[in-house]
Formats: sequence, structure tokens, C-alpha cells
Amino acid sequence: MADLSGELVEEWRARLRGKALLPGEAGYDEARTIWNAMIDRRPALIVKAAGAADVMATVAFARDRNMLLSVRSGGHNIGGHAVCDGGITLDLSGMKSVRIDPVAQRAHVEPGATLAEFDHEAQAFGLATPLGINSTTGVAGLTLGGGFGWISRKFGASVDNLTGAHVVTADGKLLRASAGEHADLFWAIRGGGGNFGVVTMFEFALHPVGPEIYGGLIVYPLEQAGTVLQGLRDRFPGMPDELTVWAVLRQAPPLPFLPPEVHGKPVVALAVCYIGPVENGPQLAAPLRNLGTPYGEHLGPMRFASWQQAFDPMLVPGARNYWKSHNFAGLDDGLIEVLTACLTRLPSPQTEIFIGAMGGQTNRVAPDATAYANRDANFIMNVHGRWDDAASDAACVAWAREVFTAAAPYALGTVYVNFLTQDEGDRVGAAYGPNYARLAELKRRYDPGNLFRHNQNIKPA
Repeated sequence: MADLSGELVEEWRARLRGKALLPGEAGYDEARTIWNAMIDRRPALIVKAAGAADVMATVAFARDRNMLLSVRSGGHNIGGHAVCDGGITLDLSGMKSVRIDPVAQRAHVEPGATLAEFDHEAQAFGLATPLGINSTTGVAGLTLGGGFGWISRKFGASVDNLTGAHVVTADGKLLRASAGEHADLFWAIRGGGGNFGVVTMFEFALHPVGPEIYGGLIVYPLEQAGTVLQGLRDRFPGMPDELTVWAVLRQAPPLPFLPPEVHGKPVVALAVCYIGPVENGPQLAAPLRNLGTPYGEHLGPMRFASWQQAFDPMLVPGARNYWKSHNFAGLDDGLIEVLTACLTRLPSPQTEIFIGAMGGQTNRVAPDATAYANRDANFIMNVHGRWDDAASDAACVAWAREVFTAAAPYALGTVYVNFLTQDEGDRVGAAYGPNYARLAELKRRYDPGNLFRHNQNIKPA
């Protein structure tokens, strides 16, 4: 841990509009606690920034003292990169401003805002942009890694809707990055993670969505998983962009529309989100309701903001989490058999496998248009190991790795960078594919000393 004298810290505190916390001080433990309970790190100093000036000063402070620097926004990243041991954690979670321009259909969002906070403001005007599936996720980390959500088939990835950003680079300068200003930096931050600087403001394009949509769940027995997933695969090419259907394989939670005897049984659930005219929803959902004999279903009109929070109860902070992920062009019969077999030996009732059906506008963008390159991924699988007791670590991690290995022969070999765990640094190249060389060159230009390295790191060329 770095040696920070009391005099130095007091001098530093006087320069901030926000706060600086040392170990043992009130608020320190809360500030170092993040979503994944497997992460237990102790920074030498936590800076709770109040604005861009605090960010610029902290970046310079860490760089000039050659200190490890981590950046926290929502603290939701599976690898726990938000906090570091012995260095400085720059905490942006207090910077939560979300300003909506309903006429221009633009949003200006600070990096501490969560998806729920963004939706609260944007949905007041019936507007949205593609951002994730769990409302406690931070806008910043999700977007910088590429980002996708329930409306990506219609409107593309999160980075496809980013129109500009304010970025503090390693030299301590605040730059505006857009298609017309520092365009190479703008290209890099659209998928390149936190490798190129600290974003203090995001500017998004917005689209009319909701406030009411049609959606819900259809829950089938695991014994019907083959038929259900084959049916999803066969219907996928003909789905309108307004319709998104994801599959979730897990033990049935105690949902009120499921009979009590079903709770805890292995199931495959189809999560349906349709953002077209609500009255057309039942017709589009009908083929999905007839793929087998469901245990139960809950479909109908609902508020888009409510659907964005539908999976929150299964993703609350404080549990232990370990993920493994693949991208797929399709759902081969062999892959379906592998996943079905793995679900019969779940190591925890919270563990699940989700398969996000992408396609649509996300895949119509050229792979080199942004740093996010995985435009041929029609299905993104995340093996989500989740449990509470540290004594179960070995079993749950082993299960996730087993599923990953068994599914590998059917995968594209690429991966979504936000789903990489802390032990998967060797897969960073797979996250960026043909874009990696250009990213490494831009890293050399904007961060030659690799100050921003506490992440899925792109090393300077």
C-alpha cells in the first residue's frame, strides 16, 4: 500500500470539492464495497469526486506519484476493477446528473448515474437508449464496454447511440470526443473500456420508447428446453427488430404466477420485450407461448421502466459472482444439449445461464465502426455463477468453467468485454478481434504509461 502522509492527504483534501477517504475513516468501507462480494480490496485512498475538476486533479495526482489508479462508477463490473489494493480509487458514483433534451432527443449523463436513474429522467418524456438489463448497473462501465439491452435489436448497441463524451486523459486534460472532435479517441471509447481516460459526461441519442410496452415471461420445464430453444432459434431470423426474446435457464424462483410445486425446479424461461404497438404484442408472443406446455406465464402491457427492473431481485448486491461467456452465431443442437445437461447439476439455486438474442441493428454496424467489434454475434451467453457462502466458491467456479468449456466448440471465439472476469486477461484480444491493433496504437498515443490499466487492459503498442 502506498505511503500517504497525513499532511499530504490534508493538503489534497483542501484541493477537492468532493471527499478523500483513508482506511478506517467513516465511509471508507462503504466506498470500497461493490456489487460482487468476491471482491475485497483496500485502496490507500478513495477520492469521491464531485466534478470534472476533481477527476482531473486525481488523475494527475496518481500519475505524478506512479500510483495504481482504479475508477468506480456503478461498481457493477464482474471483475471488480472499480477498486484496487494499495492505490487510489477514483469514485464517480456521486456524479449522477442526467439531463434530457426532449426536443433534440439527447441525454447528457454523468458517470455515476445508474440505469434506473437514467430511465427515471428519460421515460418522463417517453424516451430511451439501449442500456443493459439490470437497473442498478452504472451507465459508464456498461457503455464503455459496448453495451446492449432490451432495445438493442431496434436501436443498436449503447456505443452506437453515443454522440459524444467528455474525457479526462492521462495527461490530465479534459477533451471532448465526438465524430468531429478527437474522432480517434471517440472511436476507442466506444467499446474500449476505461483504457483511454475517465469519462465525466456521456451524450446519448434518444428514441421514442414506451412509456408502455408489451412483455413478460413464459416459463417452460427443463424437459422441454430442447424444443423451446430450437423454436427460438428457428423464429429468430423472422423476428421484427422491435421484438427481443432472451432465454434464461435456472431453477424457478418463487414467481407469483408459478404454482408452488414448480418453485426450485429447473426451467427455461423466455423473457419477452416488444416495443412496437402494444396491441400487436399478443400476436407476436403467441408462437413463443406454443413451443411446449409452460409451467406458467405472465405477459401483458407494462411500463418500460418496470421491465428494465424486472430482473433486479435476482441480481441484488452482496452475493458472490463468477461469470464465463461466449458469443454464438446460432444455437446448434449440440449446444442446446450441453446447456440442458449442465442445468441438471446447478451448484446453487441462484446460478443461471442466460442467452441474449441480439441481431437486428446491432449486427448491421460494421465491425470497425467502433471499438466494439462483435457484430456477428447473434446470441451472447453468460454463465452466471452466483451464491452466498464463500465455502461454495470452488464448486460454483468449477461449474461455470465446465459449462464454458463444454460450449466452446459451438462458439465464435469472441467475447463481450464486460462479461470477462478478473482472471481472463488473456481473452482481451478475443474481445476486440481485428480492432485490437488499432486500439493498442491509440493507447500508446493517449496513455503511453498505461496509467489506466486496472481494467481489461489494452497495452500500449
